[in-house]
Amino acid sequence: MTMNRSITLTLASLLLAATIAGCKKDDEDPVPAPPSPAPTPTLYQRLGGTTMVNDPANPGQMIEQGYLGLRSVVDSTIFVIAGDAQLQPYFAVLLAEVGAGDLTGFAALSESLTEFFAVATGAQNFTYDGLNMVDAHNSANPRMTGLVDDAAFDRFIVDLVEGAAQNDVPAAIVTDIGALVETLRDPIVQQ
Repeated sequence: MTMNRSITLTLASLLLAATIAGCKKDDEDPVPAPPSPAPTPTLYQRLGGTTMVNDPANPGQMIEQGYLGLRSVVDSTIFVIAGDAQLQPYFAVLLAEVGAGDLTGFAALSESLTEFFAVATGAQNFTYDGLNMVDAHNSANPRMTGLVDDAAFDRFIVDLVEGAAQNDVPAAIVTDIGALVETLRDPIVQQ
């Protein structure tokens, strides 16, 4: 009887385990994962991103709001630099062209800098095909007059902040643009 009783208990235990397992819902909701934080928007997105808006420079055409914002700051900054006695010597070629009524160099610089900043701030729909920062700022570049030193680079940042202020760029974005530009100090400052 002991053997029968042992078999009976074993069978009862197996039956109980099977019954408990059979009662478990296979479709139980798992413990929900904590929500992942929203991705931090890129600087380009914070400037308006890919939202399409009218291009005031090209009536009837649309432009990404982020690109328009960057182009506006770049163009304003170029004009601020043109009036800055400390930086004018570096842009002698460009200023001579503009003084003679030739805006092709200005347009090329505006487009190149805007594309550079668009890519650097996280734009996905643009590429920068211009010179790297070392080549763009050394004496081998015929459009560059003189090598940039730390004081001129600091002055450029001041003029960039002024160009951004002329376009009502929020202070937090100006700070982030300044931090981005600061990462370029080593390749640009060559004196």
